[in-house]
Amino acid sequence: MDYKVTSEIYSEFEYASPSKPWVDEKYVVSSFKFKYPPQKPKLDEDGDLVVSRKSEKQKYGVIEIEHRKKTSLDLVGTQMWRGSLLLADWLLNNGDCLPKDSFILELGGGVGFTSIIASMFCPVICTDIKREDLLQLMESNVKRNAKFVKNPVTTCELDFFIQIIPKFIAENIDKISIIIAAEVIYNDQLTDAFIKTVEHLFMVASSEKILYLAVEKRFVFTIADCDSVAPCFEHFLRQLACSKLAYEELPISFPKCFEYDRVKQLVLCKLKLKD
Repeated sequence: MDYKVTSEIYSEFEYASPSKPWVDEKYVVSSFKFKYPPQKPKLDEDGDLVVSRKSEKQKYGVIEIEHRKKTSLDLVGTQMWRGSLLLADWLLNNGDCLPKDSFILELGGGVGFTSIIASMFCPVICTDIKREDLLQLMESNVKRNAKFVKNPVTTCELDFFIQIIPKFIAENIDKISIIIAAEVIYNDQLTDAFIKTVEHLFMVASSEKILYLAVEKRFVFTIADCDSVAPCFEHFLRQLACSKLAYEELPISFPKCFEYDRVKQLVLCKLKLKD
C-alpha cells in the first residue's frame, strides 16, 4: 500500500472554503487570505518624497486553491506547503522591483499558487510534470483566481528527469528575469535531477539567471547520528557543493502577508552559476 503524506498547514489554520472543486469532486478548496504590503514611498518629478495626507486602508485578498489533502510522495505537488506561502510572501514584497516586460519561470509549480501571485507583477511560465491531472489542476486554479492574474500565465510540462526544455521556454529564455521554485527538495533522486535542470537552464541562457528557492527543512531523528537531521536538505547542500551552482541563504524577515507558521525550518535561498 502506498504511503500517504499530508501537509502540516491544514492543522495549523482554518483554510477550508465552501467553494466547490472544479477538477475532481474528491478534492478540496482552501482559502488563503493575504494582506497587500504597504506601498513603497513615491517620489515626485523633483525627487522629493510624496507625503500621503491620509492613511491608506489595509487591502486584503483571498486566493482560492483546489488541491488534494493527502497524497503519495510522487503527487505532493497537488497539495499546499509552507514553502509556497513563504515564496508568495517574498513575491508580494519584492515583485514591484521586477522588470514588467520580463517573464517569471516557476519550476515544479504544483497547484499554481505561487505563479498566481507572480502573475500580479509579470507574465509567468508555470511548469510541472504531466502526471494524472496535475497540469489541469494548475490551469484550473489560475482560472479560479482570474481577478488576481494581471499578466498571462502559460503552463507547460517540464520534467526534471528528462531535462528537455519546452519550446516556449527556449524561445523566451532570455526574457526570463527570475526563476522560482518551492518545496522541490524532498527526494534525493528528484533533488539531483532538479540541480541538473537548473544548471541546464542557466547554461543555455545568454545572460545571468537567478533562481529563488523556498524549502522547509524536515528533520528526523536517526540512531546512526544520535541526533535530529534534515537528510534531504543536507543531500541538497552536498550536491550543490559539487555542482556549477552557487548557494546563498537569504533573510526571511520581510513582512508576512499570508497566514501560516513561518517556522525556523523554512529557508529561502538564491542559486546562480558559480563565478
